[in-house]
Amino acid sequence: MDGEYKSLTGKSFESNILFIGQDNCPPNYFYRGNNVRDNYIIHYIMDGQGTFSSANRPAVTLKKGDIFLLPKGVPCFYQADGVHPWKYFWIGLSGTKIKTMLAGSTLLSRRYLRQVQHSQFYQSLSQLFAALKHQSSLANDIRVEALTYQMFYQLVTEFPSTAPKTGTKAHDQLKLATYYLQKNFYRPTCNIEDLCHHLNLSRSYLYTIFKKNLNVSAQSYLTHLRMEAACQLLRGTDLTVQEVTHRVGYRDEFTFSKAFKRYSGFSPMIYRQNLR
Repeated sequence: MDGEYKSLTGKSFESNILFIGQDNCPPNYFYRGNNVRDNYIIHYIMDGQGTFSSANRPAVTLKKGDIFLLPKGVPCFYQADGVHPWKYFWIGLSGTKIKTMLAGSTLLSRRYLRQVQHSQFYQSLSQLFAALKHQSSLANDIRVEALTYQMFYQLVTEFPSTAPKTGTKAHDQLKLATYYLQKNFYRPTCNIEDLCHHLNLSRSYLYTIFKKNLNVSAQSYLTHLRMEAACQLLRGTDLTVQEVTHRVGYRDEFTFSKAFKRYSGFSPMIYRQNLR
């Protein structure tokens, strides 16, 4: 591997950066060390792609511009793609405030974010990584601490926690909507118009509660459910693409394949071949 690693001397009890690193991974490379960490590690994918999974979460394909988190005390597995292996950098953090700040965003619960490269959060993250590579000095240490809090500020404001306020009508409606989609996404008749009719809500109101609380539209949420189910079927079964198409709620293979390529970057067949 073509990479670098730097261990840092912590100076803050509340938010301490332990180490940084960068790797240009070979095809199919995966980390062979302890997959349960004693700290939090943020990875940003600079190029290529790979697979990431963590405890009680389905595996997902992540690519350039995406980010994933190795939470403290949670088993995780991540592997570079066999054809387009990823290149990433990481920052390891610890401290009494790290979990609290991470919990303010959807990153801690989802453990990954897609396409953050144009966000203010990424700008702060990349500036922080660059500053950490410099030699320690009073001025640079102050800059590192400032950038650390700036990074978390951008994270919680641009990608806020998905947990809506409990006890509200909107919260109950969102819960019903997500439950309905999770239970019915495999049906070809399941669509947003059907959901609105089922809950007696307008399409614009449904869009608002999804966007406000989950930062995605209801249609994107439905597509995500179908695509993640398709990824699991392509990885774990020998079903044909046509059979997978029908299993995840699409009527025709062409429409499904087009949607899958837009989601993962690969056609279903190429996705399966890369895994094998």
